[in-house]
Amino acid sequence: MKKFVLVSIWTLTTIVALSQPKSAQQTWKDQKYSMFIHWGAIYSSLGGVWNGKPVTTGYSEQIQAHAGIYSDVYANVAKRFNPQRWKPDSIALLAKAAGMKSVVITSKHHDGFCMFKSAYTTYNVVDATPYKRDVVKELADACKKHNLRFGVYFSLIDWHFPQAYPISSHNSDPITEQHHHYNVEQVTELLTNYGPISEIWFDMGSLTAAQSQELATLVHRLQPDCMVSGRLGNDAGDFCVMGDNDYPNYKIATPWQTPASVYDETWGYRSWQEHGPVADKAMQKLEGLLKVVSRGGNYLLNIGPRGDGSVVDFEKDVLLRNGKWLAQNGEAVYGAAPSPFGRFFDWGEVTAKENKLYLSLLRQPEGNIIALPGLKGEIASVTVLDSSRARLNCRIFTEGNTTYLELPSKFKLNNRARVLRLNFSAPYAVLPENILEMTPNSHLVLDRHNAEKHYSFSGIDYNSYYRSTVANSWRLKASTDMKVIPWLSYTQQERDNSITLTVNDRSQVVKLVCTDSLLISLATRKISWSPMYLAGPYWNGISWANGDVNTIDVTKPWPAGHDARWKKTDWKNDKVYELEADWNNSWYVYQEVKAEEAGQYIIRLTSGDGIQVFLNGEEQVVHNNPARGFTQQEYLVLPLQAGVNKLVVKVYNRFAKKTVVSIDKDVPQLMYRQRLAPLQLKKDEVGAYSWQLYNPVSVHRDMRMPNLELHLAQ
Repeated sequence: MKKFVLVSIWTLTTIVALSQPKSAQQTWKDQKYSMFIHWGAIYSSLGGVWNGKPVTTGYSEQIQAHAGIYSDVYANVAKRFNPQRWKPDSIALLAKAAGMKSVVITSKHHDGFCMFKSAYTTYNVVDATPYKRDVVKELADACKKHNLRFGVYFSLIDWHFPQAYPISSHNSDPITEQHHHYNVEQVTELLTNYGPISEIWFDMGSLTAAQSQELATLVHRLQPDCMVSGRLGNDAGDFCVMGDNDYPNYKIATPWQTPASVYDETWGYRSWQEHGPVADKAMQKLEGLLKVVSRGGNYLLNIGPRGDGSVVDFEKDVLLRNGKWLAQNGEAVYGAAPSPFGRFFDWGEVTAKENKLYLSLLRQPEGNIIALPGLKGEIASVTVLDSSRARLNCRIFTEGNTTYLELPSKFKLNNRARVLRLNFSAPYAVLPENILEMTPNSHLVLDRHNAEKHYSFSGIDYNSYYRSTVANSWRLKASTDMKVIPWLSYTQQERDNSITLTVNDRSQVVKLVCTDSLLISLATRKISWSPMYLAGPYWNGISWANGDVNTIDVTKPWPAGHDARWKKTDWKNDKVYELEADWNNSWYVYQEVKAEEAGQYIIRLTSGDGIQVFLNGEEQVVHNNPARGFTQQEYLVLPLQAGVNKLVVKVYNRFAKKTVVSIDKDVPQLMYRQRLAPLQLKKDEVGAYSWQLYNPVSVHRDMRMPNLELHLAQ
């Protein structure tokens, strides 16, 4: 085994590559910070106002829907669009001054109006406005001139195209055959007539898997280096997209991006928008950028120009203020790797480069002391990345596995972000805080409960996205030199899958085929099951509970503060029940499982479009149903504690009129066992272990192997 050098808890080098060249993925990831522009001939001209009154419902770029404007009346607004203050070169130069590396503009938003010349509709900026200039073309040329990459946003729904109906409030509508063909034609135009496109930002709609794949394949055929956003749906994107203005508190193993707006309330121009102090907003968005970069993502920050083409002064000032900060501190952002630490810090964010760590201080450290757990390496110096580039005289000391930096008492942030660069004299290491230990004659089990989970963002459409688990990993060391015999155990759920199993730098593909079996020791006679209780339906997504699963009391409303109550049913285990459900509806089934002693117990679950399972307040599994609306079954090993266990099963409906649920307990308590080649462990060396699906349908798709375990024993 090789010595463990640099640990990053999120990085899993064996994640299956996307459908693009790795160089294209890396170039896109290295951008870190980009400009998003929501600018439309009609909605930007209206500025969030209709009939002289502010439209306070929803985003202003969707004013046609929120104000209930007739299509022909709305379209007539384009006749006055003549943005004499729109200067593509100025936009490109603003992006550069802000420290951004690319620009993404709305080529067509939900209203269907094209900001480019299209041969397939006259509802475009050249044919339908007095401006008669191709906005997308001129901005693409300006970005090329000023050495910026260029991308386009493209709405997959269209409120103007006749065959795009029906149109609903949630914007996740099916795409008709005629509408899909129209989208294909316009995407072809965008990727053919406007030079290199760095990314195409699809949004909304609810496409079939075939439609999503056709568009992704088209993009990669026309422009192999163009990245496709995950909002294309059906896990067909090259990078996953967080929710609007969403900053994950976990690390993601696949390429990803957070789209953010200067104002959380809107993306398109809103004439009555309140601004507040520039300094406060700039700090808020700078913190967003640093959060995203420290977790390995890209930050796409939006502005909404006025209908005359001018940029709102407040937005420009926010961008330029942070641009000045990046001019001095950008070393901590551009080309930087995410934080190698397995935790987040109250004082700010961390990024990394070879032999360097960057501590971006957003808040004054308590007592002016910074604790860096697991850091191993000699810090040669500490530099402040500001105009002075001064060396900071810190007291540096170590206690246990933690390195401490005691900053001088005179070191203050004074309401600004400051970056400390830790310069190491040699390669450093950040050891994970959770290192499992193998001792003589012990039996160590690696499973989902003690794993570092590697996440992506998966879903069929915007309303069914959830945080998917794409890999598990562990770090362990041996207390002495030893030879161990490893074997895998799993249930019918995992059987016949293939995994990539990696031990340190060596990977092997393992087909899960049973060679012998292992009976779980917990016997059926030691388990008793309470009646089932039902709550719902609730309108919510797949990946969160409607209330606190830790404090369920069937005699009280759930969630707390609501009138809804749990209803006792006459349902029986081992029987499938149907429930009426509308789109995005969820039902919850609650059952108590009493065990005389702690142990494992296998159940089989039936569900429809999605499922989420909790045991004693801890999430056990969550996933959707990529097959759409078909009944699905799966096996789940419950880690029961002695006494009463609280089981909550959430079934989620996205597409059907009904959903199904069952909790089957009368299943064989049988796990399969598969032996692997022996391993030689050396004393105190930290080993890296991981698994993921081999050749998955998508790198974003959940593994759905919750019961897989790796056993290590002498």
